Amino acid sequence: MRTAADASRLARAAHWTFRLLNASRASAAGLAVFVAICALAVATPWLAPHDPVAQDIPHRLEAPSARYLLGTDTFGRDILSRLLWGSRISLTIGIASILLAMVVGGALGVLAGYRGSRIDLAIMRLMDVLLSFPTLIMGLLIVAVLGPSMANLIGAIALTVVPKFARIARAPTMAVREREFIEASRALGVSDLRIMAVHVVPNIAGEVLVMASLWTATAVRIEASLSFIGLGVKPPTATWGGMIREGFEHILDAPWLSVYPGLCLLLLVFSLNLVGDGLRDAADPRLRNGQSSW
Repeated sequence: MRTAADASRLARAAHWTFRLLNASRASAAGLAVFVAICALAVATPWLAPHDPVAQDIPHRLEAPSARYLLGTDTFGRDILSRLLWGSRISLTIGIASILLAMVVGGALGVLAGYRGSRIDLAIMRLMDVLLSFPTLIMGLLIVAVLGPSMANLIGAIALTVVPKFARIARAPTMAVREREFIEASRALGVSDLRIMAVHVVPNIAGEVLVMASLWTATAVRIEASLSFIGLGVKPPTATWGGMIREGFEHILDAPWLSVYPGLCLLLLVFSLNLVGDGLRDAADPRLRNGQSSW
């Protein structure tokens, strides 16, 4: 009975999300741009006109032309091909790190909010310690110690976001644990683990997912920042942050080296923020109760 009610609640939340994303032109546009970038990333092996690491020294720093639509870099590598392959790196690191942080941080937040007492105190003090470090500095320290690689980047970015997910999950969990159906489940002898997994998580999933969409943009920015200072995925692998860094020295005589990856990064982050805003509005109880201004 309760599982059916939870499924119905999630279905209603999905309905409102779809309705508001369609009603908001900005959110719909952001979703369209994000889906388009994801589609291009998936189709990169078939769309990229050249090998992203193949060098063509005689045509180095060549302006956009029929052969190289977006020009070439200092090694004669095709900018368009490197942009397409770089999108896969940015999306993979951004999405994977947030998914990892959401699972770990969400689980810690639910455990702290549901059990309370000393467990809550210990978990949240640990989260406070992690939050005391600026996000970029924390990521920089971890990558500097472990070395630049995709796996290390994902882990470093995830660790910087885990405390935020823990706090987001903890607050609604503390409210849900006092509800009547939780008390009824305890009276029936249902284990705490099952209550948290079956009853608590579905009731707080909406708020966590909204923040996940917003923080994915943050993860993409952190990855680009670390790549810009040389702590991203190792060259010659194409990354947008690394491409901006490589073109920085030629910003006056060959601006396309930095402008195109910068625009791609801007589009991706902006689209994720628009989608996050739409999902946040969808989770607003005033909008679900028909008090929307659409």
